[in-house]
Amino acid sequence: MKQIRSKQDKQRDSRKLIFLIVNDTRCKKDKSTKKMEALSFQYSHETGKSVWCHCLVTAHVVAQGCSYAWDYRPYYQEEYCQAERLEFKSKNDLAMEMIEAFSAQADEQVYVLMDSWYTSEKVINACNRKGFHVIAALKTNRRIRPAGVSIKIDEFAEKYIRKSDLHSVTVEGQGTYLVYPYEGSVSDIENVKLLLSWKDEYTGLSKPQVCLLCTDLSLDLVTIQRYYHVRWNIETGYRYFKELLGFDQYQLLSIHGIQRFWAIQFLTQNFLEFQRQEWMEQQSDLTLGDVARRIREEFFGQIIVYVYQQALEKKPLFDILKHLKLSA
Repeated sequence: MKQIRSKQDKQRDSRKLIFLIVNDTRCKKDKSTKKMEALSFQYSHETGKSVWCHCLVTAHVVAQGCSYAWDYRPYYQEEYCQAERLEFKSKNDLAMEMIEAFSAQADEQVYVLMDSWYTSEKVINACNRKGFHVIAALKTNRRIRPAGVSIKIDEFAEKYIRKSDLHSVTVEGQGTYLVYPYEGSVSDIENVKLLLSWKDEYTGLSKPQVCLLCTDLSLDLVTIQRYYHVRWNIETGYRYFKELLGFDQYQLLSIHGIQRFWAIQFLTQNFLEFQRQEWMEQQSDLTLGDVARRIREEFFGQIIVYVYQQALEKKPLFDILKHLKLSA
């Protein structure tokens, strides 16, 4: 946050925006790993079925071109909590813990970005208490009250929305949407802005393809769509965690050891992000993958130089291999 705030001060932003992204991910394991603690079958949106895994609810911070893994909470099913005498906490409870723990300064505006799983009244109220705004996806079976009549979003769209009611909204890097804006209450959530969106084209009597909720009524349609797109940072973060760092490739048995492994992974990803920010002062558009490859190449180069220097000094090959912890 010191790095982010330093960049904000240099650019003299009139509105200091911080995006706090909440989501969850699964570390899938083979079914043969029955001795590994806290594993359970949990539904995966990615595969469309239940998988044998550990599940983490995580938070990610994005601001001023910086993108950091921020916090995590393991999610344990209720049966495991009862067996281990732990307090059961739902994914929404864990999300609220991280939101409530996040500290922002008075001149910063925090937007909490979430998918539809976390768009509950209690999570939104937790954000309101902190002075944070919410932009989140919403399931179309939620109820709205146009003209005081309670009706499901998808039913309202099918019966009452026509193409002439839609606004064409073009968002840079995302394409064009046809959007129907609604302002009012959604289920038990009061006074929000709702965007019912169709991508590229609209067919009569169709359900919205995307439904976004925003608690900041001052934002226009384009800005809401653009801000919500920042949520993709946590998805790319998960990809780097798993494909670049091996976040789900542990073979530890105790959940205590696994949590230590996850903590090291968070620190490693953020080390790479710090390094990315430093190197981007000379070279723009670097990814975490670029940074990791460059570090590995530089380290490999250092090994080559070391071996060359040892050879010039006529050191025995066995001693060099022993120092490098390599076998012949």
